[in-house]
Amino acid sequence: MNGVEHLDWGWDDGHAAAFVAVAEAGQAPGRVLTVTAGDLVVAMPDGQRRAVVGPRLKQTTTDPAALPAVGDWVVVDTTDPDQPRVDAVLPRRSAFVRHAPGLRTEAQVLATNVDSVFIVMALTRDFNLGRLERYLGAAWSSGAQPVVVLNKTDLCEDLEAALGQVASVAIGAPVHATSATEGTGLDGLGPYLEAGRTVALLGSSGVGKSTLVNALLGEERQLVRATRADDERGRHTTTSRELIRLPGGAILLDTPGMRSLALWDDEGVQQAFADIEALALTCRFSDCRHAAEPGCAVRRAIAAGDLSERRLESQRKLEREMASLTRRKGGVTARAEQRAWGKMAKRMSGEAERRRSPWGWDEA
Repeated sequence: MNGVEHLDWGWDDGHAAAFVAVAEAGQAPGRVLTVTAGDLVVAMPDGQRRAVVGPRLKQTTTDPAALPAVGDWVVVDTTDPDQPRVDAVLPRRSAFVRHAPGLRTEAQVLATNVDSVFIVMALTRDFNLGRLERYLGAAWSSGAQPVVVLNKTDLCEDLEAALGQVASVAIGAPVHATSATEGTGLDGLGPYLEAGRTVALLGSSGVGKSTLVNALLGEERQLVRATRADDERGRHTTTSRELIRLPGGAILLDTPGMRSLALWDDEGVQQAFADIEALALTCRFSDCRHAAEPGCAVRRAIAAGDLSERRLESQRKLEREMASLTRRKGGVTARAEQRAWGKMAKRMSGEAERRRSPWGWDEA
């Protein structure tokens, strides 16, 4: 249970206690390294094994986001050595979740049980503070520590100006400047990469995540492609989420570049805009909209140049997005309840018909 394999993948006493509390005979702990089309690669005491989600877990899990994701610690049934089955997911310490792409109102879990989230952003024409604020909101909601990694410093004409802009929005998050291609600035990431700790790399396509992984590994493991010359946007190199163990014992969770990131909850939005939230507490009116109300501390800060109008509008945009998603979630919940009641009524009606005798006498 405390095998070397698990120590190498972040196994500790807390995970061990959670496993012992639910484990049965013939079960072993494991950590999900990759997930592809329902097929899992799991690190177990005897090495890496392919496994599937067992029927017990499928039948008891109503939320797809609760199914095994990369980074999860799971309980694996090993009674059939040819087909290990995942029977349960141990409690998650953190989970980076987004609104799944598409029209359906569903959550998509990108990473679990990570200690830090490296939000990788390129110092090129794709530099976007609004996108960074969105990533910070999702990272704070995850329960992990967000860390901003400004990559491609070798392509930045005014690094000090870029650092100043990022510092004004990355409230409470450390900021590090790196050039993965030249190997500069990587030492600053060392404190987050101690043995047994897990770090997720998140960011848009073309920000240099694969190059950063290779630099930290000390080998060319991840495929790297050049960005497009016309707009400097990247092309997807990493195609699936996977855990990668570094030589020093830290674990990287590499992810494909994302074209968009739709938030799933608003827990981290307030923390991402902690500066505006602090100012709002000193407004004259508790329900101040920061528009034309007298005594608005936020408007005073904007007028004094201490806060940008862009940042306030970015917060409002995310709040509108969250309000819309909350309404949609409510609609989904209501429809689900209606379907459940409809099925129950139909079942009860069928049972009543079966109890009714041919002469119309209800035997119940």
